[in-house]
Amino acid sequence: MKLRSMALRLALAAAATAALAGCATSPPLAAGLSEAEVLQRLGPPTGRYPMSEGATRLEYATGPMGKMTWMVDVNAQGRVTAWFQALEESRLHAFMARAPGLAEADVLRTLGRPGEVRPAGLAGGTLWSWRYVTNDCLWFQATLDNGRVRDAGFGIDWICDGMNDAKASS
Repeated sequence: MKLRSMALRLALAAAATAALAGCATSPPLAAGLSEAEVLQRLGPPTGRYPMSEGATRLEYATGPMGKMTWMVDVNAQGRVTAWFQALEESRLHAFMARAPGLAEADVLRTLGRPGEVRPAGLAGGTLWSWRYVTNDCLWFQATLDNGRVRDAGFGIDWICDGMNDAKASS
């Protein structure tokens, strides 16, 4: 039974990877596009976050199994000023350095919605996790207590840990 479950998870992961292969490149955007043009090209965002000076950040997440979250910044005049892949490893390292104490809204505005949210175990709080593009089987995680980040870092993705469990039991 455990091996069948693992085979199903691997098949789903392979299908998700194949489906997302076309998403690895930058979306077809350019500075100065209107928000309406972005919505026409990319569809409705998975999140919308207020920024300073009346700007808005649009989130296009591919989770929970996806490893890309595109952020599109639109100024107060409704024009694109920037777009970027939020879950790049260099951005995650930079975020980790400043994460403790950040509010939940700041986490969402920076990384987008997590791929998984669950209790953080004996330490308490809530563990938010994001998959990202890496050759290792890791994901980025942040522990939140009362709406604030307690800590953040990289951890083993449970899917890989499950694969190791299956190998050990066979």
